[in-house]
Amino acid sequence: MIVLPNTEKTPAVTVVIPAYNASRYIAQALDSVKAQTFTDYEVIVVNDGSDDREELERILDAHPLPLIYLSQENRGVSAARNAAIKIARGEFYAQLDSDDQWTPDYLAVQLGILNDNPDVALVYPNATIIADDLADEMEFMQKSPSEGEVTFEALVEQKCIVMTSVTARMKAIKDAGAFDENLRSCEDFDLWLRIVKNGGRIVYHRRRLVLYRRHEGSLSSDRVWMTRHLLAVFEKSANTFNLTPAETETLNKQLTSTRAMLRLFEGKRALTTGGASTALVHFQEANEHLRSPKLSLVIVLLRHVPRLVIWVFTGRERFLARHPSHQLAGIDQPRETSCDSM
Repeated sequence: MIVLPNTEKTPAVTVVIPAYNASRYIAQALDSVKAQTFTDYEVIVVNDGSDDREELERILDAHPLPLIYLSQENRGVSAARNAAIKIARGEFYAQLDSDDQWTPDYLAVQLGILNDNPDVALVYPNATIIADDLADEMEFMQKSPSEGEVTFEALVEQKCIVMTSVTARMKAIKDAGAFDENLRSCEDFDLWLRIVKNGGRIVYHRRRLVLYRRHEGSLSSDRVWMTRHLLAVFEKSANTFNLTPAETETLNKQLTSTRAMLRLFEGKRALTTGGASTALVHFQEANEHLRSPKLSLVIVLLRHVPRLVIWVFTGRERFLARHPSHQLAGIDQPRETSCDSM
């Protein structure tokens, strides 16, 4: 049922669920919230201009979980989350994507860590990766590891990759400026960097408290989208933060590397559309930094037998698309261009 907030009682935590074309899975996400052993929460669902609005609202209205429902034109996941944050009443913020699920003890464990550690601004758990065509379970932190302390440098170097289903102090989110609505991808990553640079402490643990759904799609096109936004976050960080010399060095290395990877992914995307000459230019630019013997060979072959390279590459991409575990590391691939998440 869709209801207005009960102003007589302030909940401990606000659960924020952005929804964009989410009717296929959102009932499962809501079921997982209703099953929580910790029940002092409010739930805000934000419809970000979904094409399936009628079906989404039918599901929300029929669901037994009390909800606060907002609807807006499509402005992206950052704007959807910010809209919820503006009306949220909880001391804590819990982020749940509409196609993910929590284990019943998610809130109890996450809030227990925050309550026991007043200096912690945000905590993220481990997760089990699920997919409709995934036969075997995969562990998030095996594919996207977190090792050591979560610092600015560790985030930039992807030594610590923040699982999207975080729980945080609402004040820490607001003090850092909430989500950047100019970003349509890597918006989470941008906020985590700002929280750390704002003095907030981020921690993690290895309990699997989330079922994280991975969607298949075009590997190359997704990586171009993600890498462009990742580069935008790095460039924004270089221009806005007061960085230490060590942080500056780390960020500059990642800027150079990310620009090269963007050219590589743009080259791969060009190959999928038969653009051999465009791919050649991108690969040459990428290899100025990567210095890869394999890529050097591809460049030579593109000059002499471009059709063969395109044929081999497209066949390889089709093969890899059938293997969900391939390259599942680092910043998360976007799920939708309007609502995604590292």
